[in-house]
Amino acid sequence: MRFYHLSHTDLDGYTCQFLTRTLYPEGYFVNANYGEEVLVRIDEILREIERDPQREGFFLITDLNLTREEASYLDRRVRELNREGSLKLQLLDHHLSGLDMAMEYSWYHLDLTKSATMITYEYFLSPEIEGFERLVKAVNAVDIWLREDPLFEFGKVLMRAIDEAKEINRITFPQGNIAYRHHMLKEALPYLDMEMGHIPFDDTIWQAKKRFFIKERNDTLDNLVTEYILELLTLKREQMTIHYRESKGILTYGIQNSSIIGNAFLRANPDFHFFMNVTSRGTFSLRADNQLDVAAMADQIAGGGGHPNASGGRIKEFQEFFTYEELKSFMEHYLKERS
Repeated sequence: MRFYHLSHTDLDGYTCQFLTRTLYPEGYFVNANYGEEVLVRIDEILREIERDPQREGFFLITDLNLTREEASYLDRRVRELNREGSLKLQLLDHHLSGLDMAMEYSWYHLDLTKSATMITYEYFLSPEIEGFERLVKAVNAVDIWLREDPLFEFGKVLMRAIDEAKEINRITFPQGNIAYRHHMLKEALPYLDMEMGHIPFDDTIWQAKKRFFIKERNDTLDNLVTEYILELLTLKREQMTIHYRESKGILTYGIQNSSIIGNAFLRANPDFHFFMNVTSRGTFSLRADNQLDVAAMADQIAGGGGHPNASGGRIKEFQEFFTYEELKSFMEHYLKERS
């Protein structure tokens, strides 16, 4: 059975997936924030299900309450795909705004008294995840704000650790992003049984981050992240290639330290002429290594500017994208029109 799990983009949402990934390590995991992204991610999973000739599996949604339109659409599409009765749909949530949907759909489970992590833990309770009980309680305490709970302070540190684990962009590298956040949760486990364990865990967060990226030797976090992202970009360079006139470039979306990473990529891949990183606000940065005047390029495509090897600007026509493929398609068309 194939397992598909859509969850929210916060501590509660990622911890739900941390639990289920223990049970279904080969599952398909994606995350969504509220708004338009929810339907984008639902459709992403539905397309994955359609690729399965058997169209069987378990489609789980956690820590996301659906609007009436989203719930109706999902119910209809799953019914269409589930003619053989081998596809299970289940939603586990705790937000009051989903009450009407919970009363209408049997697959919509709502419990207002617990975090989604606690609901998920109880739903799947088995020997494989019993050892995560204190982690679950810490997340539950901070997510529904139980200030008197002995694990509340630990939950606060966890919340910040997950919120600040942004070194791997979740749109450009979604699976790497999830793995990184799950790593941070795993790093917290030894401290949960310590008295005042939230303090030593807080002390070691920086080292915990670095341990995810270290391979052969220690270095600064910036350098370790650069090496990690550079390896991902090199592996995916063909899928991420774009063109401007006769020049070949690579496109990223919302990555941190784009100047450092861009320069490192261009040095390692001299057949590429420019590196372009776009943010969700439509601003972009361009880097080159003496093979293209990116200041002139920025001026031509968006009235931007800068230096021959480092420039930027803003795309007025830009809209927010929730998948890299949609972004790349937009940018290819945009650059072609302005070549």
